[in-house]
Amino acid sequence: MADPQSNAALSAYPLPDHSPPAPPELPPDAPRAGVLHVRHRHTERYTVVGNHLAQHPRLSAAAIGIGVHIQSLPDGALVTVKALTLRFPEGEVTIGRALRELEAAGYLVRRRVPLGGGRIATRTFFLDCPASAVRAPARGKGSAGGGGGDVATAGPVPPVAEVDPEPRSVSGPLAAQRSAEGSRPDSPTAPVRTRRAVPDPVPTPTGPAADLLARLRLADPRLLLSERDVRRLAPAVEAWLARAATPDQITRTLTASLPPEADPIRHPASFVEYRLTTFLPPPLPVGLPPTASVPTSPRPRPLPLVTCDGCERAFRTHDPSARCRDCRSAA
Repeated sequence: MADPQSNAALSAYPLPDHSPPAPPELPPDAPRAGVLHVRHRHTERYTVVGNHLAQHPRLSAAAIGIGVHIQSLPDGALVTVKALTLRFPEGEVTIGRALRELEAAGYLVRRRVPLGGGRIATRTFFLDCPASAVRAPARGKGSAGGGGGDVATAGPVPPVAEVDPEPRSVSGPLAAQRSAEGSRPDSPTAPVRTRRAVPDPVPTPTGPAADLLARLRLADPRLLLSERDVRRLAPAVEAWLARAATPDQITRTLTASLPPEADPIRHPASFVEYRLTTFLPPPLPVGLPPTASVPTSPRPRPLPLVTCDGCERAFRTHDPSARCRDCRSAA
């Protein structure tokens, strides 16, 4: 009989509280190595995720996991760094880096939206199929791992520059495996890189209004406007010209009472736009041609100068023989 306190009476490994489930049977056509999927058809509480995200070649595991989690959330859910830190065991640095990777890859987009009253809010958008994930079909079959295949888009997609996340050094067997996969002819092709679209050149504005705005820098070097600003402000100057305002009058209005020369005008376009909008003259009366002169009462002619005979003082009067006030008082 064995000693109850001896090691012979104890099992080599402690028995688990619950026995693990039995492994599924191995199908006859199973590959010799690699993972085998046991699939289940979901009818509720599931999310469709594209392989361009789940198998992204440059995103980290944290970025892919957080991207899948954000895609599964409903609209209005908080996806800030602090909210995700409360949900996952990773810290703020790891989650912040993952969000920046998703933003660089085109999945996460932040846009500033005006709320009115001078208030601006930042809204977050998550694209389940960004333009950077669209690639040319490499093969007719779907990608390995089931279900995904190539991404199909309805209509042309504008080219978007794809920015790589922070580089990560890879060494060891993983690096050899990646190099081997990249050299295989049947390996999936990487997403097509496209250059960022160059903005169309802005045509040089012409006309009297554009010439007036371009010459403002001759009156004051601080009123230097770009071609886009001149093109945007030209309709306001044309409204002044339509109300019979001359170019000299408009220039004097825009350059009058400027700040001292030592003070810079940080936004000359906004400064000129404010004056063009605030000091817009009223239209001329109906029936009056723009070139007609407004009738005014004639100015009274000044009295002629007369020299006083008593003191030789000059004063104005109609009587040539009159004397000045002092001489009249003395007489």
